[in-house]
Amino acid sequence: MKKVVNVLSVTGFMFFGAIQSTFAQEAAATESQTFHQILKQNFIDGGPGFMGIVLVALILGLAIAIERIIYLNMATTNTKKLLANVDDALSSGGVEAAKEVCRNTKGPVASIFYQGLDRVDESVEQAEKAVVSYGGVQMGQLEKNVSWISLFIALAPMLGFMGTVIGMIGAFNDIAVANDISPAVVAGGIKVALLTTVFGLIVAIILQIFYNYIVAKIDSIVNSMEDASISLIDLLVKYKK
Repeated sequence: MKKVVNVLSVTGFMFFGAIQSTFAQEAAATESQTFHQILKQNFIDGGPGFMGIVLVALILGLAIAIERIIYLNMATTNTKKLLANVDDALSSGGVEAAKEVCRNTKGPVASIFYQGLDRVDESVEQAEKAVVSYGGVQMGQLEKNVSWISLFIALAPMLGFMGTVIGMIGAFNDIAVANDISPAVVAGGIKVALLTTVFGLIVAIILQIFYNYIVAKIDSIVNSMEDASISLIDLLVKYKK
């Protein structure tokens, strides 16, 4: 047991020495390189396998995030103005005029209003049920594909850690082949291990920022939908009287 501890201790010191040596060499070599060249070289050094998979996760995650941001911004509606227009239309032209206002307005709130107005001739209760039901449908549309972003957030660092494990295995194999645990032997494997981990964490951080923004945007729209739906039911009650 004591021998195993000694071997692990020596190996650990060699790993730390290799890390410091690798960073020192990179610092000297990259002084004359641009950021793009450094990024490209580190990506190549990390290995095309796991680095490529993590890059695909970043591209797909960003594509979904950008699509959701555009959709959510287009879905944002000035609910106060819409309510005022619907109220004026109900007072002057009745339900059909109010429905026309909703048809000419983009966003989930206007769609929910239209469904409620379409059922108001039956009863206010039916209109309220239609608003609640269609509100759930619109909420599903807002949250569409968001779960894929969370998947890529979890997947990117796991792939990076897997690359780290494989890099460490390669380092130990090099030690076994060379029968030597000097920093020069293990530096390459440790560098690959570190690069894949860092890249996976960077991808996860970037996607997490987009994910939090999207979730906050969805919550804001859903709150507006709920408040506007309550106000619409109040308008319909007043109209039916």
